[in-house]
Amino acid sequence: MPRPCVEPIRKAALVEAVISEIGLAGSLDVTVSQIARRAGMSAALAHHYFGSKEDMFLAAMRHVLTVYGAEVRGALAAADGAEARLTAILRASFGPANFRREVVAAWLTFWIMAQTVPQARRLLTIYESRLRSNLTACLRPLAGAEAPRLAEAAGAMIDGVYLRQALARTPPDGKASVALIRAMLTAELAVIRGQSVTG
Repeated sequence: MPRPCVEPIRKAALVEAVISEIGLAGSLDVTVSQIARRAGMSAALAHHYFGSKEDMFLAAMRHVLTVYGAEVRGALAAADGAEARLTAILRASFGPANFRREVVAAWLTFWIMAQTVPQARRLLTIYESRLRSNLTACLRPLAGAEAPRLAEAAGAMIDGVYLRQALARTPPDGKASVALIRAMLTAELAVIRGQSVTG
């Protein structure tokens, strides 16, 4: 029987090792040797697959974004109506696959890297654009012309919750995070509806 290709398996192990090591360190201040050791291989082999530590981290963030995108698409497919779709995006954003300590730490590192590394900036721009587009589509039937503004506010709150969680000593609480952002949107939508009735 043909031997299965080990490269994808090893690359996946390195990606998980990057996320785990950054989660422990709280920054990109980890060595390729640490990452490789956690993945069960040599530093030379890790360099062979990805080149630099920066390349490894970018691969890890692509993985994080891929998982996040799949969670959002799955949640939206199962949701019926604008309110349900909006809640689905928030629940995917704060679900256990995405809102865990090591992934939160990776996001914090990602935001810092995006200030100086063009590839990271590009990935971050794609994420922000898709999130804004998805939120706007859900909010349009609920908020009309105000949908883009509310989508921007909700996106900022999602990122803000991640940022605060990176500095928190308590475990991530996805349900509380969803409730916090839903409360803001509910209040904003009540104002908009009141204006449309009285205006």
